[in-house]
Amino acid sequence: MPPAVPRPHLRGRHTWTNGEHGYLAELYDRITVPTITTHEPILRKAPDLDDAWWDGLSSALDAIATVPSERVAVRQEYLDRAMPQYLGMAIDTKAPAWTTAHGDLHWANLTGPTLTVLDWEGWGIAPAGYDAALLYCYSLLVPETAAEIRRRLGHILGTAAGRFAELVVVTELLQTTTRGDNLDLEKPLRRRLSELTSGQATD
Repeated sequence: MPPAVPRPHLRGRHTWTNGEHGYLAELYDRITVPTITTHEPILRKAPDLDDAWWDGLSSALDAIATVPSERVAVRQEYLDRAMPQYLGMAIDTKAPAWTTAHGDLHWANLTGPTLTVLDWEGWGIAPAGYDAALLYCYSLLVPETAAEIRRRLGHILGTAAGRFAELVVVTELLQTTTRGDNLDLEKPLRRRLSELTSGQATD
């Protein structure tokens, strides 16, 4: 990853197999700055983050997107199957663009007040704007922070690709509600889905 991406230093990695299963272990530097949420990815109160933190996040996402990768974070086959099913409508499942993403960018993987991006096991190619869309959707219970994300990351979210990425994330999170997870997000996710599909989405 480029230097613009603040993440722990990777000290070592080991891969092995056991029968049909493959495993990967990675050892990173210990980070002492706390994560913004501790027990869940959902944001429930507004964090106190300064301009440097937000600027660092924006720069990090832009830098991650430029990294060539053969790793895959989100698969087209999943979009083809899951988007019509969980959005409840016929929809074009072809992403406008694909870029590299962290793949799990939520508040329990971000530290503050100094920014470090944690948990890199799932990074790879995803629909462009995926990371910003995921962080935004995990912030829907805190409207002031959700609005701040749209302001700070508008160059990502306020595009056709960004709006498609939101639909992808809404799909994934609505799927989790069918398993009993993220239930507090279901209503705001469906409200956002209505905005995105009715042409009323804010940029």
